[in-house]
Amino acid sequence: MNLKSTVVFSLMAIGIAHAASASEIIRHALPNNSSFPIAAAVEVPAGKTLVYLSGKVPPPLKAKADGSGVTRYGDTETQTIGVLGAIRDQLKGLGLGMGDIIRMQVFLVGDPALSGRMDFAGFMKGYVQYFGTTEQPNLPARSTLQVAALADPGFLVEIEVTAARP
Repeated sequence: MNLKSTVVFSLMAIGIAHAASASEIIRHALPNNSSFPIAAAVEVPAGKTLVYLSGKVPPPLKAKADGSGVTRYGDTETQTIGVLGAIRDQLKGLGLGMGDIIRMQVFLVGDPALSGRMDFAGFMKGYVQYFGTTEQPNLPARSTLQVAALADPGFLVEIEVTAARP
């Protein structure tokens, strides 16, 4: 190989490497070495397909569970695990996984057991089972809001997500 061929080959290799890295989703960590399990921002390059999932609510604890509230759907932690499991299953059906989620919006109803304040700690106990783990380290940008109510008086959690197809 002569010098001109070597230079051309090297430039092509650099271009291919740059194109590959430019197509990667970039997740920016929170400042100050924070270990809180969300991304400060997520960049999605051109050419990626975004998939928007409608809000998911918790399944009943038992298929024919009677009652309402915690009796029917569980506490905030239990509901969070159920909602994230439903999101995981829907994403799987679309050929995606939890690591493909880039944005999450969480709606929490005030828990009567906490004087009407949202159970953020309970939510986080469920959330960290799916995000920031060794198996699934990709973190979404996320907002968590307390709302007055959701469609069913027993729902304490609703989550909507946006995923990017790799």
